[in-house]
Parts: sequence; structure tokens; C-alpha cells
Amino acid sequence: MLLHSGWTNLHPPLATLGVVAYDSPILYYGVPMSAIETTFDVARARACFPALQRRQGNRLPIFFDNPGGTQVPQPVADAMSRYLLEANANVHGGFRTSRLTDAVIAEAHQAAADLLGAASPDEIIFGQNMTTLTFALSRSLARWLKPGDEIIVTHLDHDANIAPWLLVAQDTGAVVRWVDIHPDDVTLNLDTYAAALSPQTRLVAVGYASNAVGTINDVARMIRMAHAVGALTYVDGVQSVPHLPTDVQALGTDFLACSAYKFFGPHAGLVYGRLDLLEQLPAYKVRPATNLPPGKFETGTQNHEGQAGTLAAIDYLASLGGEQGLRRERLQRGMETLRRYEQSLGEHLLRGLMGIPGVRIVGITDPTRLDERVPTVSLTLDGLTPQALSAALAEQEIYVWAGNFYALSVTSRLGLEPNGILRVGLAHYNTLDEVDRFLNAVEDIRRD
Repeated sequence: MLLHSGWTNLHPPLATLGVVAYDSPILYYGVPMSAIETTFDVARARACFPALQRRQGNRLPIFFDNPGGTQVPQPVADAMSRYLLEANANVHGGFRTSRLTDAVIAEAHQAAADLLGAASPDEIIFGQNMTTLTFALSRSLARWLKPGDEIIVTHLDHDANIAPWLLVAQDTGAVVRWVDIHPDDVTLNLDTYAAALSPQTRLVAVGYASNAVGTINDVARMIRMAHAVGALTYVDGVQSVPHLPTDVQALGTDFLACSAYKFFGPHAGLVYGRLDLLEQLPAYKVRPATNLPPGKFETGTQNHEGQAGTLAAIDYLASLGGEQGLRRERLQRGMETLRRYEQSLGEHLLRGLMGIPGVRIVGITDPTRLDERVPTVSLTLDGLTPQALSAALAEQEIYVWAGNFYALSVTSRLGLEPNGILRVGLAHYNTLDEVDRFLNAVEDIRRD
């Protein structure tokens, strides 16, 4: 993949500004590349996360709440603190801190492009979070719709990739078509997708991976089918990007949204958009703002420290891929290593849960189909609401979520409202011992 050569190494330009503290990625952008070897070492990775070391009483907490937000490695906190203390300013000024801010923002856009496989940093839009960005872009995309045009959404998505399009349809007179799910394994029914597509389809909104049950959708196929009828695609990558190597160009998607706080960064969101579309798409902005992407969509003063932290989080992920090659190459290797490790954890969790009487797993359970899911496993337990089970686990410092997690269409379609499900979300810093502690705790709670 070709990168913009001017963005591949920010450190020499920073050094020319005379700021010694910023001239090394070891000091600012992330862990040293030697800190994590190419062969994945979970103990070494865990050592980067202070939250994993803080005991609550005599216990170390177990963070299985990762689909709602991951913990951050020390370099992310350091990068945000360093930015605020040493480079805090608004953009495009002639003075040192403003120029440093511009440099950090530029490198954050390039890092995000490397993570997602975008062709240009100009295809990356930063914002508050995926939900806010999607609402904003849906308003712009609505300008291209007219009554009778059709939008496709799915029953498997987070509401952040449903509600904006329902409102767009309401405002424009467009028609919404729904893709159903197979209730037995909670996968998309692609026959209903094929039936929903038509020459009137203008946009398909679909999640890469389900935040509720972990299903990975065949988005590449769905994108090809959408493009065959002339529709645009908007992919929710919030739950896929932390677990899978991502290549928006290979997928062919027009847009992909994700959130940094789901991949070990701060509370910030970003969207990839195909550059030619971003250039044409009308933006809701103040008049003095640039008419060029991505700036025309990054309205107002951005969260600069959040972009510094996102940059550090991406460099942390790249460090999992060893020292050799460009950041994009190291990210691909690191994510592949992470994926293999997480699959082993997920298989252990699934097999353990299937051995506990009264547990019903909601989603794919076949261990031979691990390639079709991320390590997010949801369940119900006979005799206890998910909320009661979550509270009982919290007393043992095991952190999991209960409810619908804004995937209301999933839990409603499965008849699981109002209580929803218990969600266990694994990340690369979790261990087999933690999975066993969780399984033993569920078994003990069941017996009580």
C-alpha cells in the first residue's frame, strides 16, 4: 500500500522545531519497539497497563467489560499528559506549541490511516465518538437522498448504525429495509439482505462485528452486493478494529467508523471515508473552516489530547508486531498475533460455559467457527437476570456488562428484553487464568 511519504516519519520535523522531548517515539508516541516481541507474550503486554496491576482488596480485577471500553497502556496516558503540558494550543498558529499541535494531529491522522489501511490521512475524520460522527455524517449524506430512495439496516447492529439512518429516512422520505438474523446462531440472514437490495438502494449500514454477541459479518460480500446496485456502504467497525486486521481498501467500503477507546485509546471516535466522497459530500460547518477533507468535517476545536492518545494507542498496537517494517506492516502483524491469541481465549471460554448447566450462549458456539466471531461471548443463566449475575460477579472484582448494550434490535428480535444478556468481552491482555476464575465464579453463583 502506498503511503503519503511526507507523513511516514514525523519525528525529524518535530526535532527541527527544537523540542527534544518530542523527537523520539520512545518518549512520546508509544512503548519502545523492543518492549513487546513479535511472538505474543501476554505477561509483557499486561505490564503496559497500570489498571491491570491495581488490587482491589486481595484481588486483581478482571476486565471483561472490554466491548464497552478497554483499559489504556501507560504510553497513552503519558502521551495525553505530555501533549497537555508541553504542546497545548489551538491549531494553525505560527508559534511553537501550535505547530506542535498541528504535527501531532497530522501524525494521528496518518496513524489511523495506517491502522485502517486508508490510502491517505485525509480520509480520516476525528470526532467525539462513533455515534456522534455517524449522526453528523448521516446529516450530510441525507442531502443526497430523496423520497423513495432506500436505506438498508440490520437487526444485528448497534443502534448507532441504525438510529441515524431511521432519522434520515424520516427527514427525507426514504424507505428503510431491514436485514434479519438467524436466531439460532445470531448471524445475518443474507437471503433477506439480497431480497432487500434494489436499484433504489442508496445506502447499506452494517456492522463488521456485533457488539452484543461477537458475530463477524461477511462485510466484504455485502459491500460488493451493495455496490452492484449503486449503493454506498457505512460499516460500523467499533467491535472489529480492536480484534481484526482492517483494510478498508480491500473491503472496498465507502465509510468505516470506529472508536479509539475500544482499541486501548482515549474516548475519541474516527471515521474513514473514501476521499472522493468526502470531497463531494456537503459538510455542516462554520464558514471560515476549510472546504477540504478531513477538516471540513472536524468542526470546531478538536480533542487534541485525545488524538495524541489515539496515536499512542495505535503505536502500541504496532509494537505488538515487532520492530521491522513500516507502521502499517507492524500493525498487520500485531493484529494477526493478537487475533490468534484471543481466539485461544475465546475457545476456552466457550467450552467452559457449555459445560455449566443452565447457561445458554447467545450466538455462535461451534469452536470450529471461531473465525466467524470476535472474543465477545454473551449468555443467560437460568434463575438469574443478567443484572443479578453481573452484580454477583462484580462482588468478586470480575467486570462484565448486562443489558442490551444499545444493540436493542438484537435483544428485541431474540425476545430477550427487558433484561437482555450478560456480555463477556475478552481482550489481548486477558489470560486463561482469568477465564477460569470467571467460569468458576459462574459455577459457584449458579450453585448458590
